[in-house]
Amino acid sequence: MPAAILLAGGAMDVLCDRRPAHLPWWMPSVFSWPVYGGCILALWLYCRGWRRLRRQGMISGIGPGRAPVFFLLGVGAIYAVLQTHFLYAAQHLFTFNRVQHLAMHHLGPFLIALSDPGPVLRHGAPPWLRAALGRPAIRAAIRAVMRWVQHPMPACLLFFGLVWLWLIPPVHVRAMLDPTLFAVMNASMVIDGLLFWFLILDPRPGGGGGILSQPARLFLVTAVQLPQIAAGAAIAFAGRDIYPYYDICGRLVPGIDAGLDQQIGGSIVCYGGGMMSALAALILFGRLWRDDRPAATVRGAA
Repeated sequence: MPAAILLAGGAMDVLCDRRPAHLPWWMPSVFSWPVYGGCILALWLYCRGWRRLRRQGMISGIGPGRAPVFFLLGVGAIYAVLQTHFLYAAQHLFTFNRVQHLAMHHLGPFLIALSDPGPVLRHGAPPWLRAALGRPAIRAAIRAVMRWVQHPMPACLLFFGLVWLWLIPPVHVRAMLDPTLFAVMNASMVIDGLLFWFLILDPRPGGGGGILSQPARLFLVTAVQLPQIAAGAAIAFAGRDIYPYYDICGRLVPGIDAGLDQQIGGSIVCYGGGMMSALAALILFGRLWRDDRPAATVRGAA
């Protein structure tokens, strides 16, 4: 299977380089080995692990019932906005750019985290990779980094801070014009989204062992929502063109001018992130209610 993945990637790379104008919409406009490799290998490892767990009769205890669907949709959302012609659209209209970032930073990572893929991916990983990650020094280093980036304060600041950073007009324009910085921007959004939503949607009950409690998670999803609303409102009501890049490269939809583009894009920043936070809050409230039921039953019996 890895050989087939490499061959398919190589074929797409050649086609994107030599015949970009003749490719269908579902093919990349610009091929990226890191994006392709990350998404396809994640799917391969997940399918491999799922088959192994099913053969061992261990599927019932792994993740929610629709875990494979959530994982597939999450990875698919990230792939769709980075390795299809949607990437071109996101480079030529601020509205589509905001949809792209919503998928990379919110929707895709949210669905992946909701699927709780850790046990499945571990069973799908080849022995050499499990052995490498199982070394004490490597495990200690990973845990040290994760303790810092998933500490509530850094996690909160990084989550909305990166949204703000890439929306600063000079930074945004530079990132859209510089291919290397553009790749860094996209990678930072995906990685930070995964780190944050895995922290929030961790299926383990909180309150001990360094695991964040459910009320603390509720506070975090509320805290990151407010700065995003402020950023979206500032863009939507700017009253002037603050992102001239899209006029320079040409807006994809002629009927949408700079003002309308920023109003729609700002609304996506404002309401899109807010909706994902609200959905996370509903899930967390459901877990709180579920965890409180046994205690309430015991009190009633007494």
